Amino acid sequence: MNRHFSYNIPLEKFAKLTGRSLSTFKRDFAKVYDTTPEKWLQKKRLEQAYFLITQQNKRPTDVYLEVGFENLSHFSTAFKKEFGVNASGA
Repeated sequence: MNRHFSYNIPLEKFAKLTGRSLSTFKRDFAKVYDTTPEKWLQKKRLEQAYFLITQQNKRPTDVYLEVGFENLSHFSTAFKKEFGVNASGA
């Protein structure tokens, strides 16, 4: 998941690749990372977006698809919730 977090790979696929059912994968993941796979993926994507925006001066409209979000509005809302600033003002 670390290498492919920016792709929209369904969790079912990650579970299959680990030889687990989806529910077992989610349960095992939560034990190791103390969060759900969905939340982990979103946080990882947001951290990468923050880096691209603040360190590489990319625009949010160029970044949201690159890090795996499908919707700019959802990205903007999640970014503000995570970092306390708008993506465009970071």
